[in-house]
Amino acid sequence: MIEIEGLTKRWPGADRASVEDIFLTAPEGTSCALIGPSGSGKTTLLRMVNRLVEPSAGTIRIGGEDARAMDATALRRRIGYVIQEVGLFPHWDVAANIATVPTLLGWNRARIRARVEEVLAMVGLDPARFAARRPHELSGGERQRVGVARALAGDPPVLLMDEPFGAVDPVQRAKLQEEVLRLLRQLRKTVLLVTHDVAEAVRLGDAVALLRDGRLIQHAPAADMLAHPADAFAAEFLGADRMLLRLALFPVAALPVHAEPSPGPALAEGATLRDALAQMLSGGTTTAPLPGGGSITLADLLAFAGGGMGRA
Repeated sequence: MIEIEGLTKRWPGADRASVEDIFLTAPEGTSCALIGPSGSGKTTLLRMVNRLVEPSAGTIRIGGEDARAMDATALRRRIGYVIQEVGLFPHWDVAANIATVPTLLGWNRARIRARVEEVLAMVGLDPARFAARRPHELSGGERQRVGVARALAGDPPVLLMDEPFGAVDPVQRAKLQEEVLRLLRQLRKTVLLVTHDVAEAVRLGDAVALLRDGRLIQHAPAADMLAHPADAFAAEFLGADRMLLRLALFPVAALPVHAEPSPGPALAEGATLRDALAQMLSGGTTTAPLPGGGSITLADLLAFAGGGMGRA
């Protein structure tokens, strides 16, 4: 669990605080996405959690322990950290890069080797093909996967991610989001994620925290924030298509099933309400068939979208 109470950062000579009086909790095993305009304090807030930036005031607790009272180096070894440009050591191979924290923790060679292979497999990279490669031999998406693997290598309870997919192309970005979402569900780490992409935030965050000028504007489950922005600024920042984003958070099982047959191919297993709407629009129909039989209707979907229901 990450508990943040009254967290503030004032840089010397600045006319206002970069982060001011933030209260925020990320329960154990959940993820919280930090969003907001440039200069809103997202990255400063993130970097105060592992004390790459020292707070001016406030309290940070990691698993109930006061992070500000801990040795900073020991704290960082308990926290995985993924950044946009990855920051791999260019003259080390992939295995050595991933082994950085386990080596610092004093693990023996056999344990380190096994862990390197394990986390490479977790992020979808074959250890036999990638362990001996150097960073310049990898694509941008592969380097980012190695960065995630390195952050996970020491099995930290907390993972910080700062714009982790900003430097990769849209296709790789979507694939990496899917891989990370799978890992978050599997590993149940407590995660803080900085992103400028609202769609990425609601996809990866169990909760979303919106900042403006260093202050917390709203902190809520992703679907709740999309349905009920706190104010006009929040509504504008989340965008006019926020209800479409919200539909992507719910499975088709959220709607009543009708026995009547429906034309067209059945929706895929795991389809969302947004997938169902897209299929109806592309096919010019008001129903979508389900993989197990029966169908859902556009009328039920629109009623759900307007009902302000919480995330499934």
